[in-house]
Amino acid sequence: MTDRYQTFTRTPLGKALVKNLGLPNPTPLPRWTDGSAVIEGPVVFGASAETDTGKAIQALLRDVGASFSTAAEGVASSELRPKALVFDATGISSTAELTSLQRFFSPVIRQLGTAGRVIVVGRTPELAASPEQQIAQRAIEGFTRSLGKEVKRGATVNLVYVAPDAHDQLDSTLRFFLSPKSAYVSGQVVRVGTGPLVGNDPTAPLAGKVALVTGAARGIGAAIAETLARDGAKVIGVDVPQNANDLRHVMSAIGGSELLLDVTAIDAPQRIAAQAQEQGGLDIVVHNAGITRDKRLANMRTDVWDAVLDVNLRAPERITEHLVSSGALNDGGSIIGVSSIAGIAGNNGQTNYATSKAGVIGLVQTLAPRLGERQIRINAVAPGFIETEMTARIPFAIREVGRRLNSLQQGGLPIDVAETIAWFADPASAGVTGNVVRVCGQSLLGA
Repeated sequence: MTDRYQTFTRTPLGKALVKNLGLPNPTPLPRWTDGSAVIEGPVVFGASAETDTGKAIQALLRDVGASFSTAAEGVASSELRPKALVFDATGISSTAELTSLQRFFSPVIRQLGTAGRVIVVGRTPELAASPEQQIAQRAIEGFTRSLGKEVKRGATVNLVYVAPDAHDQLDSTLRFFLSPKSAYVSGQVVRVGTGPLVGNDPTAPLAGKVALVTGAARGIGAAIAETLARDGAKVIGVDVPQNANDLRHVMSAIGGSELLLDVTAIDAPQRIAAQAQEQGGLDIVVHNAGITRDKRLANMRTDVWDAVLDVNLRAPERITEHLVSSGALNDGGSIIGVSSIAGIAGNNGQTNYATSKAGVIGLVQTLAPRLGERQIRINAVAPGFIETEMTARIPFAIREVGRRLNSLQQGGLPIDVAETIAWFADPASAGVTGNVVRVCGQSLLGA
């Protein structure tokens, strides 16, 4: 779906109106294409102190071929526009040391280039070495969320908390946040813990893996299936029989296999497990299938309520339980749920939908420590306004408001959700579990 307003702002008349009337001026966001570098442009690195985390960050920057410097003041006095600003804050151990954030960013933040990246890496507050460090590290979240609302021209700001002795787990997460793959992810906080160190080919990180994607026939689900296949996975696409033609088209294009069933069927978990075991078991499960049946609660029937809860929450709960208990999901696997910004902030007329999507977050938070015993990871994405057939049917005025109510002042694309899921699915993200990441351009509601 075309964002006609954004197209208009690129015209001479549109540029004049935006400037004179102070209208929203969304910057077109570059997305990853085949052959894209992780980061194209200079990077400025800073740190509150010399740490093992900082050394790991610099090693990653060298590995991806980034040109980086450590002199923010020099950049501020030049015409250089950094593509990324990366700051190691793990050495901050007291609130007095938070001043290091201001000293690094204030001189250079105006220089950040178009669609630039700001990444702050901190110590997981709950695992801090002292109460003073825990307080200081928690404070950084307010800094990054606010800075995300200050930067312009399509730039993003994200915070990565890393556990002690987990700096070797940062690679896949930093690659994601530095790259165009995270174009619509901003103002987010990710926790990276310890896990097995997995070395794989970043150009085909899912080679040899088998992935299940429900609701794969169209929209976001199709984008997820295509992206996982691009990264090397063999995809099993699931959708209802009435979407057979669309599902067959998607699976044929990516060399995947199709499974026609209703995820709410009593035997759905068993049928999915049987097909998975024929291919050696599953490594990735994406619970994407979802429906809406919007009504205000005063007008909502029980069957309408239950239909949404059954598809969006109860089916993923049942399917996950069976895949884990039956062994159809391999140890070291990854489960990704699709929540929604509605499950975080709520939405008028969507009590059933918001309940189901908040439940997906509950599923992640409940199962993450339990599944960790088998090194199975579980995370979720929470999309905001994504340009799909569903959002195209929203009345014009409401649609325009939905598009603009985020720091990037535009809607996201299905690929933005898919890229985030692919990062979660990457075996190199072994330390990433229990996270809910909002793919919403830093929505001004609930973000």
